[in-house]
Amino acid sequence: MNHVIYQAWPPCGLAASAYQARPCHDGRLRIVYHHDADGAQSRHLRSQKRRCLLVPETPLLLLHGFPQTHHIWHRIAPQLIAAYTVILIDLRGYGQSSKPDGVASYAKSAMARDCAAVMTQLGYHDEQQPFFVCAHDRGARVAHKVCVDHPERVRGAIFLDICPTLAMYEATSFEFARAYFHWFMLIQPAPLPEMMLLANPRKIAEAFMGGRQDQGLSIFAPECWEQYVAGLSDEATVHAMCDDYRAAATVDLDEAREDIKKGRLINCPLKVLWGQHGVIERCFDAVKEWKQVSSKDVTVEGHSVDSGHYIPEQVPDVVVSEIKGFFAV
Repeated sequence: MNHVIYQAWPPCGLAASAYQARPCHDGRLRIVYHHDADGAQSRHLRSQKRRCLLVPETPLLLLHGFPQTHHIWHRIAPQLIAAYTVILIDLRGYGQSSKPDGVASYAKSAMARDCAAVMTQLGYHDEQQPFFVCAHDRGARVAHKVCVDHPERVRGAIFLDICPTLAMYEATSFEFARAYFHWFMLIQPAPLPEMMLLANPRKIAEAFMGGRQDQGLSIFAPECWEQYVAGLSDEATVHAMCDDYRAAATVDLDEAREDIKKGRLINCPLKVLWGQHGVIERCFDAVKEWKQVSSKDVTVEGHSVDSGHYIPEQVPDVVVSEIKGFFAV
């Protein structure tokens, strides 16, 4: 049985409640759901704690990237729950979600269906109950596909530190390949990249993630950092991560070309933020690239922020401000 783990807060008023980011009576963990995104029976754990009396009605989906989990939002979600019902997902293959076999299982269209299924499970069923989405890195690639494949479900989107996958691969330069070497290493046939990552996961995480900003590892909360290291230490998770990248270089490119050919574009307001000290700033015109895969009458805007790649953890207050401004409710 495949499942996607998700967490949502605050719980009141939802068809299926999860747990809260801020104290509500006792401030304790409420619930963690395991949702089968492929149609099998879902499993969940229900809490008997009392519920809040007042709950925001605007749903906001937050999606993480590689090699992380929903923990990247720990400095952001608590600042948003007064205005939004916040839903966090461990993408399939990551964290506590299922690790199904096969590269096709990690097509962003499949991962987008996970997101749509989770939101349906929580009571946001159709165009009458659309949601906002803010996503980083791999999660933003999933969010892109959510916007394209489920346009009636998405009210607005913010993507953090990415350009469209197809545009990035097709514009590959020496500078891009050197900085994003993992895009080319992780797509190699199994088990080579898996063995390389698993050989010394902690050191690899320290060098790879710590080397992407001047502040090193100090931008990561220790308890969250250990979650990321744990993922890179787990054989099934590492294989799934590699398959995520293998899908990006194969089926995702095919689907992206087909979407463009058939005019399947982003149809919701979009903002893209990227790090001033990262690859998007140096190698791409992010707003231009996103306009090319969005409908002509859709607002597409964006700018750089004073950050490296890990924007949610390096400049969380900036992300919160952008969410509140762009997703005004």
